[in-house]
Amino acid sequence: MKALFKKYKSVIKFIITFLVVYITLAVCYKFYLQFSDGSKFYPDYFTNLVAKQSRAVLNTLDYNAEIMPHPNEPSMKLVLNGKYLARVIEGCNAISVIILFLSFIVAFSGQVKTTFLYILAGSVLIYTFNLLRIVVLAIGLYHYPKYEAVLHTVVFPAIIYGMVFLLWIVWVNRFSKLKQKHV
Repeated sequence: MKALFKKYKSVIKFIITFLVVYITLAVCYKFYLQFSDGSKFYPDYFTNLVAKQSRAVLNTLDYNAEIMPHPNEPSMKLVLNGKYLARVIEGCNAISVIILFLSFIVAFSGQVKTTFLYILAGSVLIYTFNLLRIVVLAIGLYHYPKYEAVLHTVVFPAIIYGMVFLLWIVWVNRFSKLKQKHV
């Protein structure tokens, strides 16, 4: 048994580090959501911010976009040219995806400065891609409503998770300690 632990020490370390970081951040995020009362930023600050930024990008693209609090659930309604298209819910704010990304990078950490900068840059990139994903989804739903199921459940999750996967691959192959050991 001891030989197995020794043989798979790096794998075990990765799994434990990943789980500790992920669970810690997920619990912190859950507390954040639990204590966000929505009185100033409905339903919570980050979801509200993503909805406002999505509206701004859509308006920049010459669409008449509006957002408003959903009366029956904690979300923001997204209206494009007078047509209610979608809800921006807590899951649309990319925070849980960023937590997943960050947990992996920490578990495969490299030098502290490089790790911190990569987490920062990757988080900004994921957040930006998420905004663009919402904008493109809204435009797609506006022009091609019959493809809603495919757009929302296949194409757009593939975009955001594909971006995370590519960032992980770049990290492991260029910056992690694992790469440094094999140089």
